[in-house]
Amino acid sequence: MAGHEGERPVRSFSSATTRSAEPARVTPDPTRRLLSPGQTIQSPETLLAYRVERFLGEGGFGQVYLARRLGRSSVVAQAVCIKVSGRIDGWLREAYFGQLLDGHPRAIRVYDAFPLAPQEGRVLYCLALEYARHGDLRTFLQRADKGWTEKTVRREIAGILEVLRKLHRGQLLHRDLTPMNVFVCDGPSLKLGDFGIVRQQSDRGGIAAGTMNALTAPSDILAGAVPKWQARDDVYQVGQLLGMLVKGDASARLRTSEIRRLACGDHLKEIIHRCLGERRKRYESADDLIEALRNPPAPLKAGVLRSLKGVHLAFTGILSKRRNEAAKAARRAGAVVHGGPSARTTVIVRGRPNPLQAAGRDAGLKLMEIKRLRAKGHKITLLNERQFWRLARV
Repeated sequence: MAGHEGERPVRSFSSATTRSAEPARVTPDPTRRLLSPGQTIQSPETLLAYRVERFLGEGGFGQVYLARRLGRSSVVAQAVCIKVSGRIDGWLREAYFGQLLDGHPRAIRVYDAFPLAPQEGRVLYCLALEYARHGDLRTFLQRADKGWTEKTVRREIAGILEVLRKLHRGQLLHRDLTPMNVFVCDGPSLKLGDFGIVRQQSDRGGIAAGTMNALTAPSDILAGAVPKWQARDDVYQVGQLLGMLVKGDASARLRTSEIRRLACGDHLKEIIHRCLGERRKRYESADDLIEALRNPPAPLKAGVLRSLKGVHLAFTGILSKRRNEAAKAARRAGAVVHGGPSARTTVIVRGRPNPLQAAGRDAGLKLMEIKRLRAKGHKITLLNERQFWRLARV
């Protein structure tokens, strides 16, 4: 969590366990403040002192304050966020990942990590963090009230994905990629923060899906249909961030039915749909999503086929004749007809595009599945309707 000049203190449920579709916001109780304006705290680790200026917000980890570094330092910025909690577990993880990602241009920097032992009461655990002057992404978009250009969205999400790729390659799952944990620095430049619920998986099977934020958590996990969180579920959350940036609104989760109306190109719509769509068809990791953003799929061009005999065929789009007539003709020509593409499909017959396709002219559900299967090495020939009827001899 980071603050913004003039921003009202709010509670962000960035690490809270919740099942509601829209996390509520409540005004924090001032009587429960862990630090107070004007208070000076000192790190026994670096011997640097920080003067607390004002309360910024509260989340699952604890409370966040804007503070000023006292004295000189060539490493620690003058304005910092002090994140403070009475719990050691999240503090340890945040401090660890601060070291792991130290110097990464797309991760909020952890300058200092230290315990604070007040004269009375329990020990507090503090982090001195990089201060994101423009606040979190949800607050920033709310103020801007407009979406970002596709070029900017691609660049900034690619930066966030570089951090996520480093985690995924180490078998680590972030699980909290929400607009409240992505921060806007000057540029604007997006940086990822809040690693308090990151967990390591022992294999690619994932980890138990417990703590999560309902704003960007996959619906199948929220419904309890899937017991374990995997890297592809982090990818789902990045897909939500992509859509929110294009839409210019991070107050509610994006539905797949909204994707075709987004103000971006069909390729990006297709990427977002695959992130948010059927779980088994999502990109499996940050690496796969980075590859998709960098390299558009090959255009869907009609191929060449001499006969329909023995092929496994599926139809998509609007045909000039009824679909059942086309299926009968295909069977008479020796084809095996499927309701939709699968690993067994060898031919897809494409009619006119449906204007209500999920993600643009070349990105209906069946066409996206064909592209996914082709990327996995399946050879699938595309025929237009004229080619099909000629081969079916009708």
